[in-house]
Amino acid sequence: MSQVAPILPRNDREYRQLVKQLDRLVDEVGEDENHPLASMMEVIGVLIEKYEDEHVAELA
Repeated sequence: MSQVAPILPRNDREYRQLVKQLDRLVDEVGEDENHPLASMMEVIGVLIEKYEDEHVAELA
């Protein structure tokens, strides 16, 4: 997997790209907390969560 530094998504397109990147990481890393990309997966998850908190309407 080619590594790209994650960025804080500024729009929906960047958000969707980050989600796809996380999906690929989940497929590769799985539950292995010792995998070299596990910390990258965690960082991307935090960036996605921050974007969702600010831009995605909460389900009622």
